[in-house]
Amino acid sequence: MFEWILSALILIGAFFILVGSLGLYKLPDFFMRLHGPTKATTLGVGAILTASALYFSFETNHISLHEILITVFLFITAPISAHLMAKAAIHIKLKQVERTQKPPASI
Repeated sequence: MFEWILSALILIGAFFILVGSLGLYKLPDFFMRLHGPTKATTLGVGAILTASALYFSFETNHISLHEILITVFLFITAPISAHLMAKAAIHIKLKQVERTQKPPASI
């Protein structure tokens, strides 16, 4: 049963990484592309790291802190880096696809 749980976590992680990578490739502008790696891929890598932490924790009978620390660091830094990249793109007035632009304010 333990192997099934690990397999499910790895497959879920691989699926989310694939979706995030496809989003990075297919979406038309920077602001849309920012969501692929920061949301889906982060969740995918988190699932794979959770599977790795569970496997090595049960294999060695010690808690695997490396994977847990990497997962915590990933979930803390991904939203912060995405926010900073979006703010920098707004600051340099990066070109947007028309459908993602903010509608003009009515007078």
